[in-house]
Amino acid sequence: MTATTLSLVDETSIRYPGWRIVAVCFVMATFSWGLGFYGQSVYLPELQRLHGWQTSWISAATTIYYLVGAALVVFVGDAIGKVGARTCLIAGVLCMATATALVGHINALWQLYAVYALLACGWAGTSLGAITNTLGLWFDRKRGMAISLALNGASFGGIVGVPLLTAAVAHWHFTGAMMAAAAVALLLVPLILLAVGTPPARPRAAAGASSNPSGARIRAMALRDVAFLTLAIAFALVLFAQVGVIVHLIAFLDPVVGREHAAIAVALLTAMAMIGRLLFSIIIDRLNQRLVSALSFASQACALVILINLSNTYAVYFACALFGFSVGNLITLPALIVQRDFPAESFGVLISLNTAVAQVTYAFGPGVIGVLRDLTGSYTAPFIMCIALELIAAALIMVRGRAADPRRQAVA
Repeated sequence: MTATTLSLVDETSIRYPGWRIVAVCFVMATFSWGLGFYGQSVYLPELQRLHGWQTSWISAATTIYYLVGAALVVFVGDAIGKVGARTCLIAGVLCMATATALVGHINALWQLYAVYALLACGWAGTSLGAITNTLGLWFDRKRGMAISLALNGASFGGIVGVPLLTAAVAHWHFTGAMMAAAAVALLLVPLILLAVGTPPARPRAAAGASSNPSGARIRAMALRDVAFLTLAIAFALVLFAQVGVIVHLIAFLDPVVGREHAAIAVALLTAMAMIGRLLFSIIIDRLNQRLVSALSFASQACALVILINLSNTYAVYFACALFGFSVGNLITLPALIVQRDFPAESFGVLISLNTAVAQVTYAFGPGVIGVLRDLTGSYTAPFIMCIALELIAAALIMVRGRAADPRRQAVA
């Protein structure tokens, strides 16, 4: 595609090449979340079964995985700006596919940590930060819709990923299943090569274009801004709870309803995540997005109350559906809030920063829940902790403070 001016293209046209990028990002999100996020709930019990490692040891590796990914995702926007979206996305896919194949061949705990470090490189290069920054190159007025549609791939990755991985493990054992998943993921490389080209050029400001703030200045501004801090901290707390619960969900449900019903419950959770995001994408621009966030946090807390108190299969399905209804929106809402509250030139930097803050925090979710589970002998105490975090976040997200206008701060 030739370098046309972004403000002059018709983003609403079905023929606009940006929608092709949305489709690519949808497929990439399917693999990224299927293998790098929801797949963790499959890896944990399988690694326990094969090697007899404690839950806390495996959960600690997951924590390191998210921490390394968080350190890398801060610079995803800068990397895309320097070498281009196509190169960054392909590099991310190669790292993720290689690490996925290696997970099935490890036989020592230190190897798990090393493979998870490589998997973190793939996660940073194919997940939220990479997708939002890539779509930001093609979209302006329809950016929120484009991101929302692309990130439905994250939910789809959970819908098909966990059941397919579980079935593959049953048929080919863990090693064969991981090799097959890696081979299929590599199909993303030619797709990216064919579909991701040169984005339209952004118009220059009429005056003072050279004074646009640097990434470092935008980050410094954000860390002093009450509006950004309440956004980042609230979502970090919720994702700490959400990621921890999802990683341990099959391990929690297996003795309660059995492995097959547990896999169905996770698939239902992720299906509801997609449904919830699709429903909200139609009206989210007309709603108070912070209030929607607070209600979403509270609904997840209610779902966890049901899970730890009822063991009936249908109650478990209902709780997972309720929990999942907001899962998809919780990775979309921060981008929409940032787009509404901050200037366009800050979007990529702030999304990467918010993603990094959240990931550093939720990196400890699986580990903390694993340690508490080993100490108490059940998941009741760690899930009660998650309920408290969800409710604290629901109150915090509604606090905006009286910070100065972030638009003036960003361009000062």
